[in-house]
Amino acid sequence: MLVMLPLQRSAVPLSSTDWTTLLSGAALWALALYIPLSAPLARLEAELRSTSLSETNQTTILVLSSLLLAASVGVVLQLLMSWALGPSWGASLGLMAVLSGAFWSLASRADGNSTGSSKR
Repeated sequence: MLVMLPLQRSAVPLSSTDWTTLLSGAALWALALYIPLSAPLARLEAELRSTSLSETNQTTILVLSSLLLAASVGVVLQLLMSWALGPSWGASLGLMAVLSGAFWSLASRADGNSTGSSKR
């Protein structure tokens, strides 16, 4: 006779290693996505300039909003990558995203310097 057993979920909390991987991966993804996600905040900056807030408050709001946006996207992306690939692979891809962003940034600077110096 075929008997269906109820689905039981394990309510085991995350170990400290899991939290370390999750948080470090989320931080890496946030770092990798900080500049691309900060670009759309130009509209917020334009709106803030039209208010009567001081420049210090405007800067604080812009920095906090861009950090919050990058951190939240980093956490979501790390959770998705961890679910699809495993926690350590998700964090490793975050590291690769940071390193590739740094590489492309340095490559574009080197390319800009070489083209500028060849023009006479």
